[in-house]
Amino acid sequence: MIRTLLALDGALVRGALSLVLAAEDDIHVVAEVGSGDAVGQAVRVGRPDVAVVDFDLISDGPVAVGQCPLLVLAAPRRVRGLHGVFAPGRTVGILANDVPPQRVVDGVRRLARRESVVDAELVLAALAADSPLTERETEVLRLTAAGAPVAEVAGSLRLSCGTVRNHLGRIARKTGARTRIEAVRVARESGWI
Repeated sequence: MIRTLLALDGALVRGALSLVLAAEDDIHVVAEVGSGDAVGQAVRVGRPDVAVVDFDLISDGPVAVGQCPLLVLAAPRRVRGLHGVFAPGRTVGILANDVPPQRVVDGVRRLARRESVVDAELVLAALAADSPLTERETEVLRLTAAGAPVAEVAGSLRLSCGTVRNHLGRIARKTGARTRIEAVRVARESGWI
């Protein structure tokens, strides 16, 4: 039986994946947590063989999982930040966070056998991790990152406030961000600004 910990942001996704894994005869979900802070306690209590971890939960710092193999689920736009996940002696697998559930099941099994798990699409995304932002969008985001309000950005770039808001909307879509702050964080982590 493969004892598995789920550390995923979002109760709906975490619960759905838990049901998928629990339906397998050889996998047992020992804990589900929704924050990076709760992982250490869940590892101590549940003693998992594999931890399935949302990259967003571990991107701000290391997660206390000991030498437990990690299956990291990451958005393709975040691949540049993945280097911090690798540690000497640790078995790590990486999959895109939008893969079919069966790929996660297979990944858990492979990591339990200490086999590597790498998503080819993430590797390709890492190789082609050039900024999707135009030069103007990059200028708008740099000023926004510096704390400039829309009116100030517009004045600095000789644009209308509406044009700046349009740029910020496109930037959010391209980065997959929900807010300007998140767009700035994604762009910084990706090396685009």
